[in-house]
Amino acid sequence: MDAPWFARLEPVHAVAGRIRLRYWCRPGMPLEPHRIERAVESLQGVCRVRVNRRIQCLVIHYEDGLTDPVHLESALLSLTAPAVSLTAPLPERHGSGLAAVGLSGAVMLLSRWLPLWLRLPLTLLTALPVAGEAVQDLFRKGISSHVLEALAVVISIGRRDYFAANTTIFLLALGEYLEHTIERRSDELLKHLLHPADAEVWVERGGVEVLISAREVRVGDTVIAATGTVIPVDGTVLGGEALVNEATMTGESVPVIRRRGDPALSGTLVEEGRIRIYAEKVGHHAAAARIADFVEQSLNVKSHTQLEASQLADRLVPMVLGLSAGTWAVSRDWNRVAAVLQADYSCALKLATPVAFKSSMYRAGKTGMLVKGAGALERLAEADTVVFDKTGTLTCGELEVTDSIAFDAAFTSEDLINLAASVEEHYFHPLAIAVVEAAERLPHQQHFNHKEVEFIVAHGVASVIDDKRIVVGSRHFLEEHEGIAIAPQTQVIESLKRQGKTLLYIGFGGELLGVLGLKDRLRHNSADTVARLRGLGIERIYMLTGDHEDRAGEMAALLGLDGYHAELLPEDKARILQELSAQGARIAFVGDGINDAPALSGAHVGIAMHQGAEIARLAADITLLEDDIARVADARALALSTRGLIDSNFRLTVGLNTAILSAAAFGWLSPVAASLLHNGSTIAILLRALSGGARVVSAGQSSNQAPGDQHGKPDLKQEVRHKIG
Repeated sequence: MDAPWFARLEPVHAVAGRIRLRYWCRPGMPLEPHRIERAVESLQGVCRVRVNRRIQCLVIHYEDGLTDPVHLESALLSLTAPAVSLTAPLPERHGSGLAAVGLSGAVMLLSRWLPLWLRLPLTLLTALPVAGEAVQDLFRKGISSHVLEALAVVISIGRRDYFAANTTIFLLALGEYLEHTIERRSDELLKHLLHPADAEVWVERGGVEVLISAREVRVGDTVIAATGTVIPVDGTVLGGEALVNEATMTGESVPVIRRRGDPALSGTLVEEGRIRIYAEKVGHHAAAARIADFVEQSLNVKSHTQLEASQLADRLVPMVLGLSAGTWAVSRDWNRVAAVLQADYSCALKLATPVAFKSSMYRAGKTGMLVKGAGALERLAEADTVVFDKTGTLTCGELEVTDSIAFDAAFTSEDLINLAASVEEHYFHPLAIAVVEAAERLPHQQHFNHKEVEFIVAHGVASVIDDKRIVVGSRHFLEEHEGIAIAPQTQVIESLKRQGKTLLYIGFGGELLGVLGLKDRLRHNSADTVARLRGLGIERIYMLTGDHEDRAGEMAALLGLDGYHAELLPEDKARILQELSAQGARIAFVGDGINDAPALSGAHVGIAMHQGAEIARLAADITLLEDDIARVADARALALSTRGLIDSNFRLTVGLNTAILSAAAFGWLSPVAASLLHNGSTIAILLRALSGGARVVSAGQSSNQAPGDQHGKPDLKQEVRHKIG
């Protein structure tokens, strides 16, 4: 096969020293990840390669001085399959897997009964992978753990102790196979979060609407999105009209009207109506899919702790070699030297930390938190200050009626709510639901009989009560469609708007009867989350908001915060975080809006709410997958638990391997026993790291209070103010 291996490459992400590409192989070409990895590793300047076959992604780490993305892409497109069809390759133990384990195990079991003339050749054959890796490491990295292992095997062969040599080779093969299996398992756990269920989409082709898989949608297709449909592409509305809930992308709790010429975002929900969308970005390019890239990137991002552990492991290798030399100088016993060389700190130190992080990241994903890299957990464990944005974070984004203002003295504020609820009860818009719930909490509920309700898509509702037309909806609906004058009440309306209220206008008999002000409410478990964070070691908790001083102060007092900043402009949030950081605070910032993105990216660690704007979720280090603020405390608990697990694994690794090395140096362990203890303890520590995330209990699940608790919806007897214009 002399044809190029790859049919097409598509750059996805690039930083200095690393590039990520999606690849498509030509028909008939090898698809095995390990073959692709070895072929790409043969290219000049490439340090290491990772292939994810399921999503056809290639991550290449390279040396800046030797190559660059342009030359790499060119070399990849010229790469041919024979590049991996090497004759008599030096097998990689993690690549050969069970075959290497089986071969070395068979030779070990048969070594005592084989003829003397056959023992040496078979032992040398099984030792070839060990020697090959040792030679490669020696020239590339210097003295490594593989070099020590190879020296131990060579010493046993030199002493003609073939059983010890074969047992060591078998244990090394088995140990490394299990180590890489555990590491791959932690990767697969994370990758599991990348694969949502396939969806089907209606598209218009040749003037006919057909149902196809979402994977088959192409740029330029006309996609049909009707009531209850999640929009699968980014594009522009070609026709129709719909009310679209964009909370998942913009963080805006109130649905918006989308008609011809308006943008449509993937991942948003059509609550009412039907629109035709010209598909501009599909598949992995669509907004809703891009966040999944962070999961994939996180597999290759090393934390500070992981780098330190790896560097320490490398520094300890020469120490082990020095100990073996000292042991020979004192005892002149090659058996002791071989035993010392069996044990080192490298494998457990280098693998246990990333395995623990990845396992915890998977557990986080399963419990409603997307952690974008080990460093995010590490920084969250270090945080001593939490700063919350208010709207959509400490508040829940579910609207409730806070103001009922009647402009006719014949009607009370309760009458206004009852009137609106009588016609809105047939409607399932979030504003309508809030009005109906408000009416249900009134001390004097009243239902007004009405005729058939008329639904005007994306505008409001209309009916007839006592022979008068009643309309409930937007200002645009009342002014332009119904001809009702709003201007005389501008002062009151503008006052409500300045308070951040969403307004619902009620017209009755051709006049503006009144207006309802709605605002999102405090989450029922915000106070509990603040208390849990304090219990998890957070020293200071602040709130930032653009809301008025009085409202912000009231909420801060209710939650028991250490301080707050109100009436802020968007740029003020990042400035305040900078000031706190300059004072030595390690800040975890929790936000949801577009204007929170600078603060999220500038904080020590940023946490974005589930229904936050897409740019906020992209800028954050941790994104909540559930609309539950308790997950912020859960994330902190997970970070602390992971740090504790890593610290204890570090102590176990150092303690156990130091004991094994000491016992081997004093002659208390044979090479086989030392190898068995070393590899066994390494596997045990890795399994402990892998399963450690499962022990993290989501305390937030038990902290959720009932809807009727003290932080639930208030009684409107205390909230609704009766005003007559």
